[in-house]
Amino acid sequence: MSVGRRDALKALAAAPFAPAAAAQVSGPNGKKTLRYAFEVAETGFDPAAINDLYSRIVTSHIFESPYCYDYLARPYEIRPATADTMPEVSADFRVWIVRLKRGIYFQDDPAFKGAQRELIAADYVYAFKRFFDPRWKSPLVASLADLKILGMASLREGALKGKQAFDYDTPVDGLRALDRYTIRFEFGDPNPRFDEALADASLYGAVAREVVDVYGDTMMAHPVGTGPFRLAEWRRSSRIVLERNPTYRAVSYDAHPNADDVEGQALLAKFKGRRLPMVDRVEVSIIEEVQPRWLSFLNKQSDVAWQVPFDFVNTAVPNGKLAPFLAKQNVQMYRVLASDIALSYFNMEDPVVGGYTPDKVALRRAIGLATDIDQEIRLYWRGQAVPAHSGLMPNIVGYDKDYVVPSHDLPRARALLDTYGYIDRDGDGWREQPDGSPLLLQWATTPDQRARQRDELRRKDLKALGIRVEFATAKWPENLKSARAGKLMAWNLGYSAASPDGRLSLDIMATSHKGGQNLARFEHKEFDRIYNLIRTLPNGPERERLFYEAKRIVSAYVPYKYHVHRILTDLAWPWVIGFRRPPFWRDWWVYVDIDVEMQSKALA
Repeated sequence: MSVGRRDALKALAAAPFAPAAAAQVSGPNGKKTLRYAFEVAETGFDPAAINDLYSRIVTSHIFESPYCYDYLARPYEIRPATADTMPEVSADFRVWIVRLKRGIYFQDDPAFKGAQRELIAADYVYAFKRFFDPRWKSPLVASLADLKILGMASLREGALKGKQAFDYDTPVDGLRALDRYTIRFEFGDPNPRFDEALADASLYGAVAREVVDVYGDTMMAHPVGTGPFRLAEWRRSSRIVLERNPTYRAVSYDAHPNADDVEGQALLAKFKGRRLPMVDRVEVSIIEEVQPRWLSFLNKQSDVAWQVPFDFVNTAVPNGKLAPFLAKQNVQMYRVLASDIALSYFNMEDPVVGGYTPDKVALRRAIGLATDIDQEIRLYWRGQAVPAHSGLMPNIVGYDKDYVVPSHDLPRARALLDTYGYIDRDGDGWREQPDGSPLLLQWATTPDQRARQRDELRRKDLKALGIRVEFATAKWPENLKSARAGKLMAWNLGYSAASPDGRLSLDIMATSHKGGQNLARFEHKEFDRIYNLIRTLPNGPERERLFYEAKRIVSAYVPYKYHVHRILTDLAWPWVIGFRRPPFWRDWWVYVDIDVEMQSKALA
């Protein structure tokens, strides 16, 4: 570590003892306000058009799905949200009946022309159909198509071929409102885990047709749901403000923590029966650079340090224990091995790194073997990660901690390239392709200091292999758009689990998800066959065996290089009460409270 870097860390460690004169109580009129920062910019708030984590955190608090996850139950429990009861399911898992509560209303909006708009079954039918409408270019259309909702594929195909507007009024056998409050889903294949989709409010929340008719292509900026919060202010890639939805129904805090969950039992005892949400306002800042984001917490401009930046985690939590300067201020610490993965992908359609011939596979394998994951964990992740060997994530069905693939092995990587003709023909120290043309990688990245640290490690690994690399810089949302269009050669990014089922982790390799989740544009018939079987089988030994076979195929072709599963550390000032990071779901703001008096004194 350089002297300058060490001095900067010392200065940051001392920062909490300096006067926080710039910090102000941000909530107007003394309202309870939760403040924190995202490290990556959002893309928007239309559930049919998004799939990034940060946008989904916001939409999960605006929209509501029929079911939700119990906030305190571990590993998880699904319970009714807008549904009146748990779903009625046929023995073959092909038919699901959902009955809604009555008297739930959308937030007030000009689209309703002054009328109070009740949530009905047709709103969910409409919301699901929107994913299939080509107009919205949904990145999730493949996920919905995988469900094989009877009639939806032909309805979408008609809109694509006929180049006409998608017909929402055409009856569909697999997606029907039986009456005002009852929805019937029917699938071509068994769908034993459909309740997990029905519990994802960030994507599958109810949308009113009138709202889409009014706002059209500006839906990203006009989310209107039945949930606890509504969008009050949005400055793209800068600031998001939500406020309590005044028309939100009476919902009380209730949960089912495990009997041995001391913290969970204490939270339930403290909050049981309290009306939700307990805060009036949530202010989210987009702070992509790690130092300003960390300082915003130390200076009490953020109430929660959602995922302490890895550059400073050993200052805040040395050896896994809260640093004394934070402990003296009663800062709360939460640590968890996350159900997520950091990875690199290779565009399988790219002429340099893509393809399925032995030489192209050898190139990707060599790049993977040259990647020093242990060094990356030590220097980039600051020790706060464990190696990842497949796309399956900890704590979800299909994850196997004993499944491993070959790790850092530079001699083997060099030998692979030599064998398949990637050699230095002109003596300049850099390898050429087997046909003699230059071998130059174009790696996408983002314009922040944290990304530059990662890029230097990548450059070092590739230099040791004799491969040149250039980094193409763009904002994260722009890279995502280019990746989905197949325009990037390679990129680093992360995925986090949205449900307890590992099948969704395989979406990124399925042919049906090309242009959506499958950024690598990987295609493999045997993998697709296994993927479809995994989707329809109930949990059990046969399904676990298929997960293993799917992982082996991907390990053989290397469309992805898996890096790490992160160990996440969250911090909260003592006036934040009730925080607990959700394992899979996104909605947590509604379950926390703010001690305004304590917050005001700390910021005075």
